Amino acid sequence: MGKGRLEAFSDGVIAIIITIMVLEMKVPRGADFGALAALWPVFLSYILSYVTIGIYWNNHHHLFHAAKQVNGRILWANLHLLFWLSLSPFITGWMGENQFAPLPVALYGTVMLGAGCAYYILAHSLIRHHGRDSTIARALGSDFKGKVSVAAYAVAIPVAFYAPWVACATYAGVAGMWLIPDRRIERLLME
Repeated sequence: MGKGRLEAFSDGVIAIIITIMVLEMKVPRGADFGALAALWPVFLSYILSYVTIGIYWNNHHHLFHAAKQVNGRILWANLHLLFWLSLSPFITGWMGENQFAPLPVALYGTVMLGAGCAYYILAHSLIRHHGRDSTIARALGSDFKGKVSVAAYAVAIPVAFYAPWVACATYAGVAGMWLIPDRRIERLLME
């Protein structure tokens, strides 16, 4: 079956996720910089999640640009990814509102770990459907960055209970690693 509806639905869900995240930031009481300063944890958690969701959207777009078609397995794998991403507004707000307390930071990592695993499942469902010699399979290769990301999240979750800022730095490091766009799919599609 065609991939157009899956792409449109995913784009819509991701747009709603980002919209909900920004709407969760409450307007401060007061008209000075002090009122804004009190919101720095909320804004910082928003930035981290906005960048992370943006990275997922970008990579999802590239992945499906290389896909020719989808099947039921891919549809469910995509919904699995969207489930984890849809938890981002809640966990982002909770983490920011509680000034990066250990439990919200650990659960943020759990949501990101779930999203990372779901993306891996989605990518490998696409490879399975399109074949090991497909553009998607060649572009992803060993998926080193994907595996490192999942491992980093898994390590950061227990660390969050003892050093939440180290866990947050790990989450930011994973996002930073993905900020540099992966051009493999673009290069292979131009061949």
